Amino acid sequence: MSHAQHEQSAASITARCAIITLSDTRTAETDKSGSLIKDLLASAGHTIADYAILPDDPSRLEPHLLSLLSNPAIDAILTNGGTGISRRDQTIAVVEKHLTQPLPGFGELFRMLSYDQIGPAAMLSRAVGGIARSNAQGNAQGKPLFAMPGSTKAVELAMTKLILPELKHLLFELRKQP
Repeated sequence: MSHAQHEQSAASITARCAIITLSDTRTAETDKSGSLIKDLLASAGHTIADYAILPDDPSRLEPHLLSLLSNPAIDAILTNGGTGISRRDQTIAVVEKHLTQPLPGFGELFRMLSYDQIGPAAMLSRAVGGIARSNAQGNAQGKPLFAMPGSTKAVELAMTKLILPELKHLLFELRKQP
């Protein structure tokens, strides 16, 4: 199958997505990046199955992520925040240990596109993505898991240029029978 045929086969897929905003200061009212993710997903025909704002703390992210990975009602997980280089930015360490199939192209392309917007500061982003699997039963196919920076412009870039154009295709590939 060609790439175009794969995309055509995946066109009817609707993803049930979980969104996690990692921030010590944002609330549901001030979470512009989380709201943007919700809006972009809904505009693309996907549903929001879970939304949480957690402190930038691995001990809070880890159990929530494990719960989402083992939940059959969640198809994809999108995080924003905690991807920088400060001591509080611990999202990447937690996310990476659950990626059984990293997609290095996500981070590489994100930083390349981000460079066009913000210049060399793009190298400070540790955005990552891949396929994650839990040890729980019923999750053999895995779920796309993406960690984006918390800025609204970064979320818009990642969602519109990378994640949304390929989310249905990713799920189509993961759902193929061996």
